[in-house]
Amino acid sequence: MTPPRSLDDLRRFGYLGPRGTFTQMALGAWVGAREAVQSPYGSVDAALDALRAGDIDAAMVPIENSVEGGVSATLDALATGEPLVVVGEVLVPITFVLCARRGTSIEAVHAVGTHSHAWAQVRGWVGTHLPGATYVPTLSTAAAAAALGGEGEVVFDAAVCAPVAAANEGLDVLARDIGDVPGAVTRFVLVARPGTLPEPTGADKTTVVLYQKDDHPGGLLELLEQFASRGVNLTRLESRPVGGEMGRYCFSIDLEGHVEDARVGETLMGLKRVCADVRFLGSYPRADGVRAAAPPGTSEADFQAAAAWLAALRA
Repeated sequence: MTPPRSLDDLRRFGYLGPRGTFTQMALGAWVGAREAVQSPYGSVDAALDALRAGDIDAAMVPIENSVEGGVSATLDALATGEPLVVVGEVLVPITFVLCARRGTSIEAVHAVGTHSHAWAQVRGWVGTHLPGATYVPTLSTAAAAAALGGEGEVVFDAAVCAPVAAANEGLDVLARDIGDVPGAVTRFVLVARPGTLPEPTGADKTTVVLYQKDDHPGGLLELLEQFASRGVNLTRLESRPVGGEMGRYCFSIDLEGHVEDARVGETLMGLKRVCADVRFLGSYPRADGVRAAAPPGTSEADFQAAAAWLAALRA
């Protein structure tokens, strides 16, 4: 199936559900007032599989949290399988509540259900206010709230979720703003099939996954030199196991700039020469609008002047 050629052509969206997740909030912020179909999926893998199958045009998934770091399910799903590309990002401030079925007191809470990334951001509060409570992992924060809002039995007494999820399920809020780190933010990315590439804005990011040819001393340094020598700054660098044996990793990287920028293009060419594989995962506008500062000798004009000089020599 041919993918949409423009961001304006995206109409069918998937997100990590159920309704009431922070991911749905991120998708709502990106879609805005445009007419769109929004479908929840039970996991990141399910949403991206639907995208690869052509059931949807794009999927909103979490990729990074200011407290817990990268979201491994998303990083691994993008690093493997049929290629996909990131076409946008959204930053969502995170506020958690502790909620339970009506009539439940906070003293009656002995087990708390939530997503692992949410738990990492509230476990200090829970340890102080509910020292005897155990943690029960769920597929999402909203899934924990939905389980409590349903008719069946659940193995936890309370859920940690967004305020909207508690309201959607008709749950009592036992405590608000329970995050351990004020100002926590989660970064979400909108993923599409290859063929949809946003135009450069001057305030962009590019995401790649790098695979080494072999494990040797200075291998990571060899990769990083490709960025440093061209004045390209990294905003995220994480290693992920590639499976098969211990000690084999790939590197998931966000860098400042767009693939159309000369310094980014030359960096990618350099990486292609020294890596076993370079998976390009898209260039897209930064959500914070911060423009990259090019060190002396690495501006677009500098690269253009150098290319013109070489062309003149060859002529």
